[in-house]
Amino acid sequence: MHLAFVLGTRPEIIKLSSLISACIRQGIRYTLIHTNQHYAAAMDKLFFDELELPLAHFNLGVGSDVAGSQVARMVMGIEPVLQAVRPDYVIVQGDTNSSLAGGLAARQADIPIAHVEAGLRSFDKSMPEETNRIQLDHMSDFWFCPSALQVELLANEGIHGANVHITGNTGIDATLRYVHSSRARSGILERLGVQAEGYLLLTCHRPSNTDDIAHFARLIEAVQRLAEARNRPVIFPVHPRLGREHWKIIDSSLPIKTTDPLGYIDMLALLQGADLVLTDSGGLQEEACVLQRRCLVLRANTERPESLDSGGSRLAPVVTQNSLIDAADELRHSSVTWSNPFGDGQAWQRILQVLRDDFGTRRA
Repeated sequence: MHLAFVLGTRPEIIKLSSLISACIRQGIRYTLIHTNQHYAAAMDKLFFDELELPLAHFNLGVGSDVAGSQVARMVMGIEPVLQAVRPDYVIVQGDTNSSLAGGLAARQADIPIAHVEAGLRSFDKSMPEETNRIQLDHMSDFWFCPSALQVELLANEGIHGANVHITGNTGIDATLRYVHSSRARSGILERLGVQAEGYLLLTCHRPSNTDDIAHFARLIEAVQRLAEARNRPVIFPVHPRLGREHWKIIDSSLPIKTTDPLGYIDMLALLQGADLVLTDSGGLQEEACVLQRRCLVLRANTERPESLDSGGSRLAPVVTQNSLIDAADELRHSSVTWSNPFGDGQAWQRILQVLRDDFGTRRA
């Protein structure tokens, strides 16, 4: 059996790492195609190193571009590779432009598509990721869902049958593998001069929060007011897509301590020690839930509603300067029944078994 993985962003490296590692351990032939959608070479290498992965077999060097041109350039790079190596399955993860391009190229090459983290829906089509994941689900051949909810959502769209599987989320495979070692390996709290439970952790990168600079300013003001009310500094690893105007706003907020983008181990260590997490990241919502960190989701909706069910997370779109103070107070006093709906760290095993079984049937 020969698998081809298509990825292009650092979250995809994390979320496919358990599958790639298993291929190496078990001697499964694989080809790794990196579109370089996230194109900071040093950061990419750091993620591969931290997750103990070999570098990609093919780097396409696509980089940043408007969505349509970026996807087109990716497909043009991926399809010839697939035609040359002829894998038995193409594995894509999530909802990025790289995932969509991998699916389109696989469909053109007539190679079965396995969609990891299938079936997520925010029901907000203003999000580019929502469009990508819908299109990808409707062209895939195998759907690997984090939980039963996604099976139901896919069925509502007419996608059902023997190739729809509940596997857990491969992102949690990585979380559970590295959670215990990350603090000892990292040292990030010492470098930033903070102590566990003594800071707030902020991530913010989605267009809904950053494209409108006036909205971004309101968000940072709300974060600052919350930090002052809690008497806690805010640790903010700043996403590369934020520009000069964003930095002017951030630099005017004294409680916010910025860092460059961080590696996976540092982020996992920061997450474990945070008094409160504020994020618009889907993956961080899941990790906060699994690691029992209270979390304000800086959005009006989420494709991961399971993260809200325990009571430990809640939606907190910034509307006023005091929005986050009010939401954090409600969250602090809410009753929380922690649970882990996202997987037991063995999603990789279930996914590979499904593909092995199918490959054996096809060969028989």
